[in-house]
Amino acid sequence: MYIGSTGLAGLHHLIWEVVDNAVDEAMAGFATSITVTMLADGGCRVYDNGRGIPVDPYPSGPHQGKSAAEVVLTVLHAGGKFGGEGYKVSGGLHGVGVSVVNALSERLLLTVDRDGKRHQQEYAKGGQPQGQMAVIGSTPEGGRTTGSTVEFWPDPTIFASEGTEFVARTVLERLQTMAFLNRGLEIVFVDERAGKEQTVTYQYKGGVVDFVRHLNATKEPLFAKVCHFEDEDDEGGQTLDIAVQWNTGYHEGIHGYANGISTIEGGMHVEGFKTALTSVLNKYARNKGLLKEKDDNLLGEDIREGITAIVAVKLREPQFEGQTKAKLGNVPMRSFVQKVTNEKLAEWLDENPTEANKIVKK
Repeated sequence: MYIGSTGLAGLHHLIWEVVDNAVDEAMAGFATSITVTMLADGGCRVYDNGRGIPVDPYPSGPHQGKSAAEVVLTVLHAGGKFGGEGYKVSGGLHGVGVSVVNALSERLLLTVDRDGKRHQQEYAKGGQPQGQMAVIGSTPEGGRTTGSTVEFWPDPTIFASEGTEFVARTVLERLQTMAFLNRGLEIVFVDERAGKEQTVTYQYKGGVVDFVRHLNATKEPLFAKVCHFEDEDDEGGQTLDIAVQWNTGYHEGIHGYANGISTIEGGMHVEGFKTALTSVLNKYARNKGLLKEKDDNLLGEDIREGITAIVAVKLREPQFEGQTKAKLGNVPMRSFVQKVTNEKLAEWLDENPTEANKIVKK
């Protein structure tokens, strides 16, 4: 069972798989808006205004005659790049992607707008194509629009234990997080179910900085500024986006994310961040005379009292470990995060001495 369970967690995982693909298209710079709709009849629709999944048939090879879109929807692990322009499809959480959604749905409808035409293909009974990809008309708005729409209806015989009713709050929480982690991306949630009608739009120009402010909204921040830094390592194919602020409380709130997935058990990215945090603050305190020679070093857990941090990383092939697959195991990520945090946090402390002193004295 690729989605972890046939209960509510697994049911919602179907939405995450489709949304992750839409987010990838946004990350690649092609989509600016994603709309997730709970349909009145129990289905779910996910639309992104990206390039549209390529619809041209493969000229040769094992998938000859099939469109890239059909391969994405019917072949397990069909991540990677499709079509000449490098249309990237995420492998999703377990590297299986959107084909699993198709396999676990009693019906799925794919609509693709590109090149001025609207293409559609329907699947039923666990992903069987009901005919070829066909042009059903031209795209609205005078043929200028592009995008992909996936509509699916989960199979009630598979999700028999807890049913197939999506929970709005579960979806909203996840979509809000995705909007925080993808600065500027607009994510719209629409519920069309009777008695539950609502529309909610998330968009955060500040990204992870807004995320930290949101988490600290009910607390008393130690200072108004949020420390933020990001970096990328092109060769290693990894990026990081980190925001930190302390509050007057004692709770340690370091939240790790890898490719948009919450790593509640931490992992290499969080380890690298914690190690650098302790070392940078001790070095700063010594250099500025806030710690005397005879004083012991500040302990990591003391430094982390009242911290709120988002440590968001992206990498090519995440390895998830632990009981809930919620711990990032890629070792190179630890040294990458540690190195960048060492440099950038030290710079921030030097540039913000008032805040730095408050952190050390806390």
